[in-house]
Amino acid sequence: MKRVFSGVQPTGNIHLGNYLGALKQFVELQDDHECIYCIVDEHAITVPQDPKALREHILDVAALYLAVGVDPKKSIVFVQSDVPGHAELGWVLTCQSYTGELSRMTQFKDKSKNKESAPTGLFTYPVLMAADILLYDTDIVPVGNDQKQHIELCRDIATRVNNKYKKTFVIPEGRYLKEGARIMALDDPTKKMSKSAENIHSRISLLDDPAKIKKSIMKATTDSDGVVKFDVENKPGISNLLNIYSVLSGISVEDLEAKYEGKGYGDFKKDLVEVTVEALAPIRSRYEEIRHSEELIEILKDGAQRADAIAQKTMARVKDHFGLGLGR
Repeated sequence: MKRVFSGVQPTGNIHLGNYLGALKQFVELQDDHECIYCIVDEHAITVPQDPKALREHILDVAALYLAVGVDPKKSIVFVQSDVPGHAELGWVLTCQSYTGELSRMTQFKDKSKNKESAPTGLFTYPVLMAADILLYDTDIVPVGNDQKQHIELCRDIATRVNNKYKKTFVIPEGRYLKEGARIMALDDPTKKMSKSAENIHSRISLLDDPAKIKKSIMKATTDSDGVVKFDVENKPGISNLLNIYSVLSGISVEDLEAKYEGKGYGDFKKDLVEVTVEALAPIRSRYEEIRHSEELIEILKDGAQRADAIAQKTMARVKDHFGLGLGR
């Protein structure tokens, strides 16, 4: 079976964009792939974190992995910093990357905009992301469309190393969700849905209660013509809601347009509330069941051991090809 790797940062509650862009794929892939899913806490410290809150968020995300349907018997679930190979390979790959290609990363440019200086980790974290992927001889990386540039950087670095040394790395492929991959903010559909946005109604988090979900959807920005039609350029708000509705319900955007022909946004939003509440209810229930359990801790410990066994084999190969250490 082909091997899959992906990870999510432990920075607050996971929202609908994270779920539809990545986590939904995690579950779909685990039945016929060897899957490795990580909580990437080393990425989280590119910005200041409260240590106690970070530890809680690590467990929050781990519980949400399981709540959305990731099965630890089929997949490896672990915390990034519990496997030393991530940081170790990150340094090796930093030495194989260039400031020019890192400075072109769109997310770095956005996050460092109007700042005289930015944390070095913010600049180099795409290399750590490449290390996360290459450490496990990954074939497929399921991520949102916004990560395409980082996947291409990973492939470029891996190819560079393979051309310079012996064949060291598997060249991974990104797997991107076609419909609904890029879920936008409910209050400003020109911006991506974000955990850090000040307006809590700009997003729907997986653990939101039905009242919060209803309020956020009913307040969502649309337009004045009242026609339920997919047109990202001229109708970004309703197009975003159609994407969400389609992915959660399994009904195509075209069928949704036909269903709501002649109806206004009020009927459409009311139905979307019901679809969203119904889709998220079992996730919230399972999360509450496992979040504070000893089972969760044991799953993460077992996952770290299994992941580390794979990582050590990769690092032995990397060190051999690079001439690091005393050799075998």
